Amino acid sequence: MKKEIIKITTELFLSLGFKSITMDDISKKMGISKKTLYEYFENKEMLVRASTSMKYNEVMNSIIEIKKSAKDPIMEVYLIKKELLQHLSNETTSPQYQLQKYYPEIYHELKEKEFKIFNKMFKESLKKGIKMGLFRKEIRIKFITRIYFNGLRGIRDITLFPLDKYKIDELITDFFEYHLRAISTKNGLSLLKNYKQKYS
Repeated sequence: MKKEIIKITTELFLSLGFKSITMDDISKKMGISKKTLYEYFENKEMLVRASTSMKYNEVMNSIIEIKKSAKDPIMEVYLIKKELLQHLSNETTSPQYQLQKYYPEIYHELKEKEFKIFNKMFKESLKKGIKMGLFRKEIRIKFITRIYFNGLRGIRDITLFPLDKYKIDELITDFFEYHLRAISTKNGLSLLKNYKQKYS
C-alpha cells in the first residue's frame, strides 16, 4: 500500500505541482480514508520527501544507463540534456520550482545527494574525453566538475532565472553548449557540431 501511495502521489505532484495537492486529494484519488493515509505518512511533507526521492532515483538510474551506453562524453552530454528536458517544464506549476520554493529543505537534501553521484560521474567523463582527444588535456578536472554541477543547479535557480523571463529548455541547451565549448579540442568541437545537427 505504501509504495502505491507514493506512486499515485508522485503522479499528482508531477502533473499539478506540490502546492495545490492536499492530503484530501490524495486520499480521494487512492480511494482510501485520510486515516489510512496518515497511518503511512504523518503529513504532506513526508509524502513530498518520499515522492521526490522516488523520482530522483528514477532520473539518476536513467542517467547512469545513458553514461553506460553513450559512445563518447559529448554524446553523453546530449543524451543527458534530452533526459533532463523530459523532466523539467516552463509551467509555473513545475514540481522542480515548487520544490525549491515551498520545500527548500528537501530541495537542498536532494542537491547534496545529487552532487555525491554526479561528482564521480563527471570526473570519469572528463577523463574519458581527454583520453579520446575530445577535451583539452590541461583542464583542471576537479574545478570543471564543480563548475559543471554548479551550472546545472544554477540554471534551475528561480532567483537567478525567474520563470517569467527564462525558459528552462533554452537555459539547459545554452548551458550544455557553453560547457562543451569551454573544454573541447578541435576534434571535440567537430563532433559537437555533428551532434548538434543530429539531436537538435
